[in-house]
Amino acid sequence: MVFKLDTESMQSEPQAGQEARPQPGSEASPQRTSSPTSQATGVRNWRRLAMQREVIVLLAMVLFNLIFTPHFWSLQTFNVNLTQVVTIVIVGIGMTLVVATGGIDLSVGASMAISGALAPMLFLNIPGPGGIALAFVLPVLAAALCGVFNGLLVTRLAVQPIVATLVLFIAGRGIAQVVTDGSLQAFNTPAFQWIALGKVAGVPFQVLLMLALVVAFAWVVRKTLFGQYLLITGGNEKAAYLSGVPTASVKLIAYTLCAALAGLAGLISISVNSSSDANVVGLGIELDAIAAVAVGGTALTGGKAFIGGTLVGALIIQLLRYTLLAHGIPDAAALVVKAGIIVAAVYVQRRSR
Repeated sequence: MVFKLDTESMQSEPQAGQEARPQPGSEASPQRTSSPTSQATGVRNWRRLAMQREVIVLLAMVLFNLIFTPHFWSLQTFNVNLTQVVTIVIVGIGMTLVVATGGIDLSVGASMAISGALAPMLFLNIPGPGGIALAFVLPVLAAALCGVFNGLLVTRLAVQPIVATLVLFIAGRGIAQVVTDGSLQAFNTPAFQWIALGKVAGVPFQVLLMLALVVAFAWVVRKTLFGQYLLITGGNEKAAYLSGVPTASVKLIAYTLCAALAGLAGLISISVNSSSDANVVGLGIELDAIAAVAVGGTALTGGKAFIGGTLVGALIIQLLRYTLLAHGIPDAAALVVKAGIIVAAVYVQRRSR
């Protein structure tokens, strides 16, 4: 005689002394993990909320200046604010990439100083287009090497990012001063200075370059595999590594790109001033870039990168500085306000979570 087990009744009817357990997939079964769709929706909602908040703040500042600041809505004021925000945005793009990995780069100002010191030495001593071309390429590569140095300290020697980048924050500007013997390099080279003073259809070329970089890196972060690796590394580096993500290479590339962009910003800075002073180029831009990133909605703990938000954040920082100066508040007070903005932005991010 063959006995047939009724497995369905055994699963549906618990034995005596046992509690009924919900079956997987049933309504009583708890959701332990969120789906990729819900995670993507959460990221989009966070980005939309952050952008709305930033745009509202920016519009409020514009409205305040229209009412209380004389001659604010003039073409000259518009050009001044746009051109002065260019270097902050370009450095802020690189800082966004580094912060997205959970790190930070305090040496961007030193990278600007190194790049700004090398460029005049090249086009002033090498005549012709060759010297101009080298002045655009070699200084940016030198700055990128600074980023490689920072990245190796972080990835190979496991040094904390704030400590690793503090090395070049201290020594980098000294290197630039040694290279130039601490002297001011003044020049008048239109071919080189076109990067900052040239115009295309009446629009400053440096503004167009800034917008092109914003669009390019926003696409990189949102549409490329490197961008996904960047966010995954910053979100949970250990899990990313165990999943096969080359976290060390991702962080190394992020630090290298950050320093290279800082080097490009250094070229724009000296072109505007028609001179290069290693003591001044890029001084204090670290705080501006970090503030722009924080105000732009990128979490300083990593895992998020909003390039467009960094642009809006930089505009807010620049407009705040302009407002303070226009109303007689010294520029030194702006440093205190910027520090307060960083604290407020981090607080808002934590409350939003």
